[in-house]
Amino acid sequence: MELIIEKNPNVSPGSYDISVKRRPYVSQTSDFLDGRCNPRDLLEEQLDRIDGDNEVRAFCFVDAEGARKLADESAKRWADGKPLSALDGCAIGIKDTIDVRGMPSKQNSKIFDETPKLYDAACIYALRRAGMIPVGKTWVPELAMGALPPTRNPYDLRRTAGASSSGSGAAVGASMVAVAIGNQTGGSLIRPSSFNANYGFKPSYGALNVAGMHPLAPSQDHIGPMAGTLADTWTTAWEISTRAGGHNGNPGFGGRSELPIPLKPTRLCRLNTSGWKEIDDASRRAFERLVDMLKKSGVSVLDEDTDDDVAYLEELLLEADSVSNDIIMYEVRWPLVSYIETHGEDILSEAARHRLARGLEMSPADYRQALRQRDQIRKQVERIAMGIDGFITLASSGPAPFFEAPPDAAVEAGHHLITGSRAYLSPWSMTGGPSLSLPLMSVDGMPLGAQLMGAQGQDRRIVAIAAWLDQGCVA
Repeated sequence: MELIIEKNPNVSPGSYDISVKRRPYVSQTSDFLDGRCNPRDLLEEQLDRIDGDNEVRAFCFVDAEGARKLADESAKRWADGKPLSALDGCAIGIKDTIDVRGMPSKQNSKIFDETPKLYDAACIYALRRAGMIPVGKTWVPELAMGALPPTRNPYDLRRTAGASSSGSGAAVGASMVAVAIGNQTGGSLIRPSSFNANYGFKPSYGALNVAGMHPLAPSQDHIGPMAGTLADTWTTAWEISTRAGGHNGNPGFGGRSELPIPLKPTRLCRLNTSGWKEIDDASRRAFERLVDMLKKSGVSVLDEDTDDDVAYLEELLLEADSVSNDIIMYEVRWPLVSYIETHGEDILSEAARHRLARGLEMSPADYRQALRQRDQIRKQVERIAMGIDGFITLASSGPAPFFEAPPDAAVEAGHHLITGSRAYLSPWSMTGGPSLSLPLMSVDGMPLGAQLMGAQGQDRRIVAIAAWLDQGCVA
C-alpha cells in the first residue's frame, strides 16, 4: 500500500525515506540457489553496519565470529540445494530479555553479568533449526521496565526508538538485520515497530513459546518478530510456532509457512481508545485518511458512532492502560522482590522501584478486580469479532517522541512514557489476540504504523488482511 504522508509545517522533518522498500529475505534466496550471492556475503554487509554504529546503538552484544561460522554452514546448505527453511542464513537480532546459548543476558541491569547462557530459549532453539543466525543481543530498558537504554531512532537520532524492544526495532529500522525478536507485555513490540517503520507481529497469546524469556507478567507476556517486510515477519513467527510449539496450552499456528494469500476484509472495526485524545492533529488526519481509503475500497468500517457494541468497548478501553499496568506490576513482583531481598534495594534503579511500588501496594482483591476488568474487555472484543474481519487503530500515539531527559521528579513517576504512550497497545496485550504494526503512514517525516488486530486465534486471517493492505489494494 502507498504510504499516507502528513506533514506539519511547524515541525522539522526527520530523515525517513518513504521511497525505501526493503526486499524480503525470503525473496533473496533465489540468488543463493544460483550462486549470485550467499548468506555470508549478506552477513558481512550487515556486520559492517553494526560495527559502524555509534549513534543508533541497537546492539548491546555481538558475536560476529559465531555468526560467520553459521553463515558459512548456511551457504554450504544453499549451494548443495538443502536449505533448512526459506529463512536459512537470515541474520537476526535478539532482545536481551531472551536467552541465547553462548551470549549473556544482562538486560541492562546490575543483577546480571557477562556470563554466557548455557541454553537457548525455545524460540532460539526453533530458529536455529530453521537455519537462522543469532548475531547478537539488542538493548532493552532495565529488566524491560526500568532505566532506559541508550538506543536512538535511526530515522532521527533526536527521537526514541520505542519501548523495551527498542533495540530490536532500531536494528531492523537501520537494516542491521532483516529480522529481530522482541517481546510485549504492555506495548513493547508494536510501538517500536511503528516508530522504526517495521512490520511488527504480536501473535495470539501462547501461539509462540516464551520459555527462556525473562518473565515480566506471565499472563500477558508475548514474543514476536519485527522485520522489514510482512513475509519475513510471518515466516519467522511460523518457524517458531511450528518448531517449538505454542505455550500456555496453545498448540500454535499450524498450516503452511508461506505468507497467507491476501484477503480483502468485508467489515473492520475502528477503535480510537483513550489514545485519540493524546495524538497530534497530523497523526489524526493521517489515520482518518487511511480509514477513508478503506471505505472507498468497499470495506465497511464500524465505529463507536455507528454501533452500540463498539461504543461500549470504547468505554471499557478508557481504563485499559491502567488495568493492564496493574496486572503487570502485580505479576512482576516476582522475581523482582527476590532480587531486592538478595541484593538490596539499590540493585534496581529508582525508576524500576517506583513502578514496582504499585504492585507491592496492591492486594489480592485489587488484582482480582483488574482481572475482572480484563475479562470484560476480552468478552466484548470476542462479541464484536464474531461479526467482523478485524479491528484497526493506530500502532502508536503519533511518530516517535523526541528523546528528552525528564526532570528529576518525572524520572520516578513517568520516565518510561517518554518512549511513547501505551494507550493503543495495552488493549491487545490484554485481550491476547494477534496484532500487527504496518508501516502505512508517515507524519512529520517519520514513520507511523497502523495497527491491525484480531480475536484470539485469528492470526492467519489478520496476516492475510495485512497482506491485502500491503499490496496496495486500498484505493
